[in-house]
Amino acid sequence: MLARWLQRQWFMQRRLSPALWLLSPLLLPLTGLFALLAGWHRRNAKPVRLPVPVVVVGNITVGGAGKTPLTIALARQLRARGWQPGIVSRGYGGNVAQPQPVGVDSLPAEVGDEPILLARRSALPVWVGRNRAAAGQALLAAHPEVNVILCDDGLQHYQLARDVELAVFDGRGAGNGWRLPLGPLREPLSRLAAVDAVICNGLPDARLPPAVLRFAMHLQAADFYRLDVLGQACTAADFKGRKLYALAGIGDPGRFFRTLQGLGLSFVAHPFPDHHAYAPADLAFAKDGILLMTEKDAVKCAGLTAGETWVLPVDAELSPALIDLILEKIHGRQAA
Repeated sequence: MLARWLQRQWFMQRRLSPALWLLSPLLLPLTGLFALLAGWHRRNAKPVRLPVPVVVVGNITVGGAGKTPLTIALARQLRARGWQPGIVSRGYGGNVAQPQPVGVDSLPAEVGDEPILLARRSALPVWVGRNRAAAGQALLAAHPEVNVILCDDGLQHYQLARDVELAVFDGRGAGNGWRLPLGPLREPLSRLAAVDAVICNGLPDARLPPAVLRFAMHLQAADFYRLDVLGQACTAADFKGRKLYALAGIGDPGRFFRTLQGLGLSFVAHPFPDHHAYAPADLAFAKDGILLMTEKDAVKCAGLTAGETWVLPVDAELSPALIDLILEKIHGRQAA
C-alpha cells in the first residue's frame, strides 16, 4: 500500500506534491544518501565485458515503462536481421541465487514474472541472475550460437559492460523530477546524456535533454486469448454488453485500463502493485463476470481463477531507425 501511495505522489504532477513537501524533512536526507550510494556503486563497479555485443534496455525511473515489450520487439527485429539474440534479466520477484535458464513453464516465484513472459514471447534463450554478467556468461556457455545479448532492466547494473544503452519512459515521464525516495528517479536526468537513445512509450517529457536521440514506441493490442484454455481467441467486440473486470499489476496499471477503454470496453478496474504475487482471494471479485488482464499478470494467475478470464497481449511498434542505430553500434564494436 505504501509503494502504491508513493507512486501516486511521485507521478501526480511535475513537482513535489503537498504530502511529499510535508514529508521532505524526513525524506530529503534519505534522497541524499541514496544519491551518494548510487554514485559510489557506479564509480566502484568493475564491468565485465562479454565476448558478444550487449544491448541494455532500462530506465532511470522506478517501475515499469515498457521495457519488456521493447526487449521482445528488439529481439524479433534483430533475429529478422540475421542475428541470434539471447536475453538476460534480474528476475525481479523471483528467488534466484545463481544464474539459471528460464523456460515457458518456469515458476514466477523462482525466476520472476517478466523473464517467463520474455521466454514465451521471444522463443529465445533467457537466463536470470542477480549478476547479469554471470547470467550472460552462463547463457553463452549453454547457447554458443547466440551472438548478441539483450539485458532487460539493466541500466544501473554496472557490473555488465554494454555497447548500447536504451532508456525507456512512458507517458508519466520523470514524475516530479526528484531522486528516490522523494521522487521516482534512480539516477538524475543528466544520466540520459550518456545513453544512446531514449525510447518514449507515450508523450515525451519536456525535461528530457534535447540533444539525446529519441524514438517513439507504440504498444499495439492484439486479440485476446483465453487463460487456461488453449486455442481460444476473441476481440473486444465479443465482450460488448457483458460484465467486465480488469486487473493490472504493472508499473502503471492505468496504462492497461486506458488501452481497454480505447477498445471501447466498460469495466471495473482493479489495480495491484507491480510484480504482485497473486492468490485466489485476490481474484474473487470477478466471480460474477469476465476478468481481463495483462500478459505479465497472466503468468502468475494461471490456475488461480475460477471464472472466465481473458488476456490481452501487446506488441511494441518501433521505428526501423532504432534497429539501424543498434546495429551501427554493434558493428562499431566488432570493427574495433
